[in-house]
Amino acid sequence: MSETKVKELTRLLRYWCLKMTTTAGSGHLTSSLSAVDLMAELMFGGVFRYDVADPQNINNDRLIFSKGHASPLFYSLWAAAGAVSEKELMTYRKFGSPLEGHPSMRFAFTEAATGSLGQGLSVGVGMALNGKYLDKLAYRTYVLLGDGEIAEGSVWEAIQIAAYYKLNNLIGVVDCSRLAQWGETMYGRNMKAIAQRISAFGWNTITIDGHSLPQIQRAIAKAASSEKPTMIIAQTIKGKGVKFLEDKDGWHGKVLDPEGLEKALKELGKVDTSLRGVIAKPPRKSRPTGLKAKNFLNVPKEDYKIGGIISTRKAYGQALPRILMKYRDMVVLDAGVANSTFAEIFQTHFPERFFEMFIAEQNMIGTALGLARRGKLPFVSTFAAFFTRAFDQIRMSDYSGVHMVLCGSHAGVSVGADGVSQMGLEDIALFRSLFSSIVLYPSDAVACDKLVEEAAKYQNIVYLRTTRREMPVLYEAEEKFPIGGSKVLRSSSRDQVTIAAAGITLHEALKAYTALKAERISVRVLDLYSVKPLDVKTLLKASKETQAVITVEDHYPEGGIGEAVAAALSGTKTPVVSLAVRKLPQSGTPDELLGYEQIDEGAIVEQVKKILGK
Repeated sequence: MSETKVKELTRLLRYWCLKMTTTAGSGHLTSSLSAVDLMAELMFGGVFRYDVADPQNINNDRLIFSKGHASPLFYSLWAAAGAVSEKELMTYRKFGSPLEGHPSMRFAFTEAATGSLGQGLSVGVGMALNGKYLDKLAYRTYVLLGDGEIAEGSVWEAIQIAAYYKLNNLIGVVDCSRLAQWGETMYGRNMKAIAQRISAFGWNTITIDGHSLPQIQRAIAKAASSEKPTMIIAQTIKGKGVKFLEDKDGWHGKVLDPEGLEKALKELGKVDTSLRGVIAKPPRKSRPTGLKAKNFLNVPKEDYKIGGIISTRKAYGQALPRILMKYRDMVVLDAGVANSTFAEIFQTHFPERFFEMFIAEQNMIGTALGLARRGKLPFVSTFAAFFTRAFDQIRMSDYSGVHMVLCGSHAGVSVGADGVSQMGLEDIALFRSLFSSIVLYPSDAVACDKLVEEAAKYQNIVYLRTTRREMPVLYEAEEKFPIGGSKVLRSSSRDQVTIAAAGITLHEALKAYTALKAERISVRVLDLYSVKPLDVKTLLKASKETQAVITVEDHYPEGGIGEAVAAALSGTKTPVVSLAVRKLPQSGTPDELLGYEQIDEGAIVEQVKKILGK
């Protein structure tokens, strides 16, 4: 479109932003107005390529509003593209409308749920990685950021990794309006400071007047032909287009009343509400045919035998290359610990499908989200403890409705001498709390191998908890482990107490079973490998047939297996006793720590006898 037509569109976009926010009675008006010129020129200036009739077209350029609070502008842009009617715009923020306060997956043109600031660039990294290295398509990924959110560390994690992978198909636009929600942003009007910092990380930077259409057009064209990732740093005015709002503090997240709207629209002047923009169509190109069968000839097949000693973390690593033949969209990401999570096994066989994300877990999750939104199945691994720092990214991935598998190794006090900083003790609670998550906790190599494939079949977020310590194989290779199931490992008609455990404490429960049997005390032992969803049917049966249920877990009691079982059995009269990590851990051997926390064989035996009054 010509510059004149784009200029007319900017007036229409501001008109819609004003009307829809006043109609809704809420929204981020001034944050939208500042970016109107930037986004109008980007979408309708001829460089951006998108088939509006087919949002899932693999060749479409991608547009991510990391500053998701500018949703009035986001929806207005798609209305200007002819995909949304003005009537629909006026349902903004209304219950049942897909035009939510921040972009969600209920709106067809949303690339990923945004609104929690500092995450959009990481999502863009994932989409750009997919385009350049996996699908080998020519689409570009554009990310709109606010100058306030670039204080987030995850933004700089994304900037570093984008330079490392030479993502010249990634273009960021920083809307530098000076004003944040409260007061001035870190750099204010100092565009040079922002440019210097981003350039230092290996990006091409272009500083412009964010309200000059010719400057915006030149910057976008230059970015599109750059050999590096590019950040366009645009000086803008918050509230641009309405003089009594421009560059005024205290208007963030506020809208105009009807009288203010009338005044603003009068200032805006005549608007052609029938005007629509034209977006260039993307090229037609198909994905590569993918991996060949010969690539799988050297993939090892571990023969797990009952009694053999192997850690579940190693079984995870060995399962990954095995299942790739079946799940061709798999990619594996790790945060600098692949030799501990054993993701290195996958990297050895399929380096083109492995992305080292270094010690930057927040960006790793955001990148995985971007890959997942472009049709890939990410398997993401690090120490269980370190997923906690990326909880916000995990939460937003869940809201984006993607399928990804997160494997947390080094769970619990059984990590040993490394000490409490390395021990995942909150991870079950974290992942159980997600809206649509699955939480799996294998107790041996066979279970882990099978659950890796079960995780690949499932949708949404799947968490797999693995253990550092080597443990005996308990199951035959043919055993099946459906999600939502459990295993009854020891039982009889004389069982007095049920012991329910998973992971390393299941092995302690089996030792306790043997010790109690020697004293003619019969107990039932359950392997709760599926923590969410639980096998409630089996638990209810056990609660009816035994006097009490004891849960044993290498995790804090809050949000763990004990609380999950107690909730499941809340309608029964059977008591649930939780053995969990209740003392601040310290360095020591795994056996010393399991004993110290009273989640070992001895503690289980003692608890059973206490319940039975012996």
